[in-house]
Amino acid sequence: MAQDFFDTPIEYLKGVGPKKAEILQKELRIFTCEGLIRHYPFRYVDRSKFYKVREVNESLPYVQLRGFITNLQTIGEKRSQRMTTTFRDETGILELVWFKGINWVKKSLEANKEYIIFGKPTEFNGRINIVHPELEAANEFSGTMSAMQPVYNSSEKMKLHFLDSKGISKIQKTIISQLPTVINETLPDKLIVDLKLGGLRETLINIHQPSNPDSLKKAEFRLKFEELFYLQLELLKMKVHRKEVNKGVLFPKIGEYFNSFYQQKLPFDLTNAQKRVLKEIRADMGTGKQMNRLLQGDVGSGKTLVALMSMLIALDNGYQACLMAPTELLVTQHFATLNKMLEGLGIKIALLTGSNKTKKRREILEQLISGEIHIVVGTHALIEESVQFKNLGLVVIDEQHRFGVEQRSRLWHKSDVFPHVMVMTATPIPRTLAMTLYGDLDTSIIDELPPGRTPVTTVHRFDSNRLRVFGFMKEQIKEGRQVYVVYPLIEESEKMDYKDLMDGFESISRAFPMPEYQVSIVHGRMKPEARDFEMQRFIKGETQIMVATTVIEVGVDVPNASVMVIESAERFGLSQLHQLRGRVGRGAKQSYCILMSSFKLSSDARTRIETMVRTTDGFEIAEIDMQLRGPGDLAGTQQSGILNLRLADITKDSIILNLARKAAQNILEQDPHLTSPENKCLADVLNKKRRTNTNWSKIS
Repeated sequence: MAQDFFDTPIEYLKGVGPKKAEILQKELRIFTCEGLIRHYPFRYVDRSKFYKVREVNESLPYVQLRGFITNLQTIGEKRSQRMTTTFRDETGILELVWFKGINWVKKSLEANKEYIIFGKPTEFNGRINIVHPELEAANEFSGTMSAMQPVYNSSEKMKLHFLDSKGISKIQKTIISQLPTVINETLPDKLIVDLKLGGLRETLINIHQPSNPDSLKKAEFRLKFEELFYLQLELLKMKVHRKEVNKGVLFPKIGEYFNSFYQQKLPFDLTNAQKRVLKEIRADMGTGKQMNRLLQGDVGSGKTLVALMSMLIALDNGYQACLMAPTELLVTQHFATLNKMLEGLGIKIALLTGSNKTKKRREILEQLISGEIHIVVGTHALIEESVQFKNLGLVVIDEQHRFGVEQRSRLWHKSDVFPHVMVMTATPIPRTLAMTLYGDLDTSIIDELPPGRTPVTTVHRFDSNRLRVFGFMKEQIKEGRQVYVVYPLIEESEKMDYKDLMDGFESISRAFPMPEYQVSIVHGRMKPEARDFEMQRFIKGETQIMVATTVIEVGVDVPNASVMVIESAERFGLSQLHQLRGRVGRGAKQSYCILMSSFKLSSDARTRIETMVRTTDGFEIAEIDMQLRGPGDLAGTQQSGILNLRLADITKDSIILNLARKAAQNILEQDPHLTSPENKCLADVLNKKRRTNTNWSKIS
């Protein structure tokens, strides 16, 4: 049977054996023939083209030539020996060099005999040479060799055991020669026919031994589709399961709290995007099923207001709400904002952090159990065992990517019935990444800024223009505005960064002397009380300039601050630059972001800075950021294994991803539990994944 062959441990495969099997298990986590055949090449080398010697230069990746070998000679002592030969064709000569396996090469080569050689050209002492080329006697060259030669990932340890790309290729040929004539399909027949996908057997052969670029393209499409399809099927199936199983609190009405706020306190008219999102949230809360919704919105788009109005719906239905955020600074900001907005409505809000004094903390815990507190805003302190609620109905988690899965889930279990859950992020997530990481969540996007917000003007200035920048800052301060000056903070070089910050603070203090100017300084090494004191001075307008590290990335809302100067902008990531820029432009006046850098910029740094100057669209910025950094880096998923994709790349394969999600949705609409005979292969693959892979059911 085909599956028996695929399940065969690799040590029993010809050409592997126990020692190589152990290396493959440790280095690549490959245990069976199926694991090995699913170790795909990462690129292919074209062996159809023959170069002439005069065409060869060191910029070419690999070359194949036909010609004669002469002048075989061994140079140097035994330990530092090398062997060289001259290779020539009718257009010129180059040198072939060997540092290893010299005795074998000597026995194998014949002078003045015609050979086919293949390798990477390099230049040494003004001459082109090829080190350790592949050779084949021209009279033994059949000419039927596949034009597309696979290249496999390997490691130094693997190479020591002859498991370099060539060694792996040899083993793959063995597997392919033993492939059963009939292989169980991993996709339903109808899907294969509708999408014109190749069969699995043909696909696996063509990914390792493509006869031409078209057969390779077809094989890659099928395998990429399959990877993304199963990722989406798993996520969507979890969503179906959760909606069936997780009963949620029913919020049937809109009452006095919501209406009073809407009529008396709303600071400005809701945007159409905010109205649309609130409608989606209301619909979720009225189903009796647990809401799990991701709320995305750019900096300043009004997510907090939507979260607050959702909390008021919970209150109107007799339930409590909580808002959890990752830092005391952000939590304190949220608490102050909610208090101000709800003043006079008879709603009791509490602030719970690690800094609460014992007596105050005990009082809050008692009032949460009694139901006297309607809304609690807090840090990780909220998930502690001692924190219990009378009837928690809605959990809002801000900047949710800062919390671990277990931390978030602990909040959900503080109620007999699962509370509704809303996770918010001000870091726009590219659509393809959101579909993959949060595919089991319903997603709402606030894609409009509130009225009266003027887009921030962003400019790039080199360090040599610093005096002009200082002059501009003085003009803005004269008009009554305030300024942030931010320095990078990278943990690996904290001492150096601290020095940068202090040097910057001194230079700004000299350029903006007291008593005419007041300057605050804020950084991570300060005690929380000192940091809060400096923050408050700036918020109250007592200081005109705040010199800070990225601690102000989130949570500081000062509408009067109109200038953001980012020092060493080339050292920041694109999403971080965008977050920092979001600290200004929060009032109606024109605001500015000035990116300072040295002249020496890498290609990626230049792209980041040019993107910031060109656009303020957070979603466009997120797409470019993903292209620069890759999806794993961007979402911290490399370590978690969520995007453990062998071939597919959600940055480049968005069309296939959309196709895969649509196909998975269509199948689950017809057969939500995959019980029909035609979908048996899908249920089998999912069951096998669950036995062998990371459990994805906790992604969100």
